Amino acid sequence: MATLLRSTDAASPPVVAIAGASKTWRGGTRALEPVDLVVRAGEFMTLLGPSGCGKSTLLNLVAGLAPPTTGSLSWWGGGFDATGGAGRRLAFVFQAPTLMPWARVDANVRLPLDLAGVPRARAAAEVDAALALVGLRDFARHFPRELSGGMQMRASIARALVTAPDLLLMDEPFGALDEFTRQRLDGELAALWMKRDLTIVFVTHSIHEAVFLSTRVVVMGPRPGRLIGEVEIDEPHPRGDAFRLTTRFAAHAQRLSALVAQACGGTVPLNGSPDEEEP
Repeated sequence: MATLLRSTDAASPPVVAIAGASKTWRGGTRALEPVDLVVRAGEFMTLLGPSGCGKSTLLNLVAGLAPPTTGSLSWWGGGFDATGGAGRRLAFVFQAPTLMPWARVDANVRLPLDLAGVPRARAAAEVDAALALVGLRDFARHFPRELSGGMQMRASIARALVTAPDLLLMDEPFGALDEFTRQRLDGELAALWMKRDLTIVFVTHSIHEAVFLSTRVVVMGPRPGRLIGEVEIDEPHPRGDAFRLTTRFAAHAQRLSALVAQACGGTVPLNGSPDEEEP
């Protein structure tokens, strides 16, 4: 199988530019110190760090779900109103699948199109294509309760993909899954990233997941959240299971472990609960 290094478009305006953005929640909790960060077109950027370091807060700022307290963000060179058009669409995948339990899988995936007023015939074709991408075409008429946890997350990803996003934001989507399912979905996500020419910003606690998926890993320190450093994962794609056993994989993981240890004051957490954000 041919391998390649996925390039980013340095000549184009950044997909997202974050300039001195900080966040203090009501009640005075400082979630983020001022952050300067650029998301480049075509990259798979991962935000890595311990619980409570503001990863989810930063992702919410990028998603336009919360405004920064200070500083600014721009999307494709403009304000948030620049998003939504062709070439400037974004979608968000949450930690939990957040599927409507009373609706079948195809109706769950169709929801963003229904909200946008897309005609039903066109929506049906786009839902079918999105389900095919995540391997759920045969489960379109199932209810969420009839799916495994991994299949529910696939449905959630299909719901995000159905709008043909250019920027996909993912907040620890596989964190609650068993390790075998998580590794399989990591591989499927990487393949989708390549196939759909996506830009992805991904949040995780897992150093190994970050190395396997990313072109660049940004390490964050504990609250108030701040950027500690970053590591380029300059390895070709696709990255199969054999990559996890290589000395190159181990070297990237060791560099990230050192940064995470620095962020945590010398100790590396083996696991953790989701970020604690707004009180």
